[in-house]
Amino acid sequence: MRKIIRLSLLAGLGVGLSASLAAAQAVSEQRIVTSLGKLTSATPIVDVELLRQEAMAGGTMASLPNWSKVTKLPQMVVEIDFKNNSVMIEPGSYRTLGLIADALHHPNLWDYKFLIVGHTSATGSAEHNLDLSQRRAAAIQEILATTFAIAPERIFAVGVGESFPIEASRADAANNRRVQLFNLGLFTSR
Repeated sequence: MRKIIRLSLLAGLGVGLSASLAAAQAVSEQRIVTSLGKLTSATPIVDVELLRQEAMAGGTMASLPNWSKVTKLPQMVVEIDFKNNSVMIEPGSYRTLGLIADALHHPNLWDYKFLIVGHTSATGSAEHNLDLSQRRAAAIQEILATTFAIAPERIFAVGVGESFPIEASRADAANNRRVQLFNLGLFTSR
């Protein structure tokens, strides 16, 4: 059985987007560039390790100091399929990863860095879900860096397991399994 992971790149809608709206959105390089390029103010300094620690402590994403900063950054939703309980990305999802990579190579996004956040549903143990979400986020980071030549210092990965479900009333719901990509602002080491 395959599990569907949603890669959230939602432009200013926050993390509460319905699955039907996400599925209806067409993915294209231009849509990704437009959505991820909508920075309206200076971006906060984000420490990936602090994000990981806050996620393990629990709470809602918006209530945690560092995550509340991240939730205000540009993002968008597309689907990435993984084999069940695995970091193996289904071959059909490479087209979507290619579109994301093309967008990250676009001149409008060239000077930005990005955070990949892995999420799971609550179908496994909390420890297993945290590990699986980290490995999936890292798999996307690695593919973007190696296969698609995105500079590794522009992309960061963190797994948060089941900590921030979209559908909190059904923690095991499939739409809680997703990966998010956030624009973290200017990449200054060029």
